[in-house]
Amino acid sequence: MKNASRREFLKTTTKAGVAAAAVATVSMPHVAGAQAKTRELKIQSSWAAGTPGYKAFEVWCKNMAEVTSGEIDLKPFPESAVAGDAVVFDAVRNGVLDGQNIFWTRWPSRMPASVFMTGFPLGPASPAVWDVAYYSHGMIDLARELYAKNGLYFVGNVHSDANFLHSKLPVKSLADFKGKKMRFPGGIIAETFAALGVSTTLLPGSDVYPALEKNIIDATDWVGPAVNFAQGFHQVTKYIVIGPKQAPSLHQSVDPMDIAFSLRVWQSLSPKVQKIIEAETARYSLVHYTTMMKADGESWAKYKAAGNEVIYLPESDLEVFKKAAIPLWFKWANKDKDAGRALKIILETSQDPAFNLIDPKDLEGFEIKQ
Repeated sequence: MKNASRREFLKTTTKAGVAAAAVATVSMPHVAGAQAKTRELKIQSSWAAGTPGYKAFEVWCKNMAEVTSGEIDLKPFPESAVAGDAVVFDAVRNGVLDGQNIFWTRWPSRMPASVFMTGFPLGPASPAVWDVAYYSHGMIDLARELYAKNGLYFVGNVHSDANFLHSKLPVKSLADFKGKKMRFPGGIIAETFAALGVSTTLLPGSDVYPALEKNIIDATDWVGPAVNFAQGFHQVTKYIVIGPKQAPSLHQSVDPMDIAFSLRVWQSLSPKVQKIIEAETARYSLVHYTTMMKADGESWAKYKAAGNEVIYLPESDLEVFKKAAIPLWFKWANKDKDAGRALKIILETSQDPAFNLIDPKDLEGFEIKQ
């Protein structure tokens, strides 16, 4: 992001954040100066109805009418309510929906660069690192450029929690996954586990529980523990598999979502409302992440009460996972020039001495050729 636009973003975020905080604590049955007619915009999330993530999304949408003085009203929809999760992007572009709040892992084949715009195997493990990648190293500019090519406007990223694995069988190491049937979201994540000998399959959220119940799959990746408990996975699996203690989630330790609108819709909004939405998205990212982490923390006791066991993989498995994941980083980065640009941003950010997340020795022999 250019220096000027970065200053404007921070300035707008500060002002809108203060206003939003006031709105969140004071009931406002009437908004002075409201528009004669509020414009309703339909926006669909990847979160299923009733989950902690969707409840946070509903609150964010509800607040939008107040902070925009009634100019817009976001009507939220849960996963697949209007369009299937894998084609929400098309529904927004074609005007069936006005906006989206989705996980990028749903469509890496459409935009290979999206692999590195959200959680990926051994990717950045902290929201702070992602924010630096977006707002200091230019990932948001790349995201907006690529979305615009597809008829959308990328507003910003929304941090979510770490993803874990639920298994019907006790898994003590990555080697124990070999030959097991597991559900993954596809793309680089599925390919990484396939490189470890796992038989992977892609299933929508509604099909995961029955697949576990009927022994069609042995284990599944999904999102964080609170949502997974709400999905009922504790009823059809006995084990929660977590990475080594220094890297609890090897494959998606932070799982940013997006907030995006049809480019046509975005351009029809007033500059004031555009700035408010951008600032509110930055605030929502913090609220969403902390809401999910709080719910996650409260869920562990529920799993224990349900008889589920938490298994930590051994520290030695971190090196095993590196050997499977890092070659795939460069495979995906070399699919097109934009994917290469995205991985360069991640590598640049992660190798900053302030973070020191990647050992340069692990990258020897690999090259971004695009």
